[in-house]
Amino acid sequence: MDPIRIAIVGLGKIARDQHIPAIRGNGNFDIAATVSPHSPPMEGIPQFASIEELLEKGPAVDAVALCTPPQVRYDIAVSALKAGMHVFLEKPPGATLAEVEALKDRADKVGVTLFASWHSRFAAGVAPARAWLAERTVKSAKIIWREDVREWHPGQEWIWQPGGLGVFDPGINALSIITHILPRPMFLKDATLSLPANRAAPIAADIDFQDTAGAPIHMDLDWRQTGPQSWDIIVDTDAGELKLSSGGAVLSLPSGTERNEDLEYAGLYARFANLVRGGRSDVDVAPMRLVADAFLRGKRATVEEFHD
Repeated sequence: MDPIRIAIVGLGKIARDQHIPAIRGNGNFDIAATVSPHSPPMEGIPQFASIEELLEKGPAVDAVALCTPPQVRYDIAVSALKAGMHVFLEKPPGATLAEVEALKDRADKVGVTLFASWHSRFAAGVAPARAWLAERTVKSAKIIWREDVREWHPGQEWIWQPGGLGVFDPGINALSIITHILPRPMFLKDATLSLPANRAAPIAADIDFQDTAGAPIHMDLDWRQTGPQSWDIIVDTDAGELKLSSGGAVLSLPSGTERNEDLEYAGLYARFANLVRGGRSDVDVAPMRLVADAFLRGKRATVEEFHD
């Protein structure tokens, strides 16, 4: 089969660090163009300032990978879907649940693929964790996701703006994992969101969830961590404790610890290729729904101003 001709929209850090190497490592794809109004172009690849310019002047393209901030993705995705392109959405898939659902409806009507990607679900320990938990009774779980925003998101003002999610930008990765591995659905019980006095999005959050059998799930998010960073999920079961650490890369079970090569974005693009070839979409908004519930129901606590 001919390669899927893909355009990358947005050439920031995530595109250059993850998307471009993953696409180049997958024979199902060929990078046909890039779209960015300001970033330096890729050598040998035509670049356009907007999706409209790509559609008007660019080469033939079958699919787009949207690596822009979530607040601007909807209009770009609509333009691509109208042109009959398959669309890959970096996480979170949009600024609101309603716009993601609208994109899914449009993709279904056009007959193209829409993929709401969750890269952390492709971390090395996630699939075996899901399989192990499927045969156990979950008693409780906790998520500890603490990192230094200055290290991982330097100067990225969009994350502090409405729709940027604040600390839920990394926190939604944990939610994408736990909603995938737990045998039963979970829902929010209580939340406290800590917002700096000079920001519109939270820098920390303390959240209580519960699964449908009553098992409590606690989430500790913080962007003020210094020193070692924490990306851990711990699940207590009737057969002992499961722990996913390093963002899902390392799985510890009562029988021992597994550490395998982590190829998250390679897994994402393998999945996207299969969806495109099979004429299907994959738009799971469960992690995003839990974040929306936290914003809807959570209490606000003002903390000191934050400056990069």
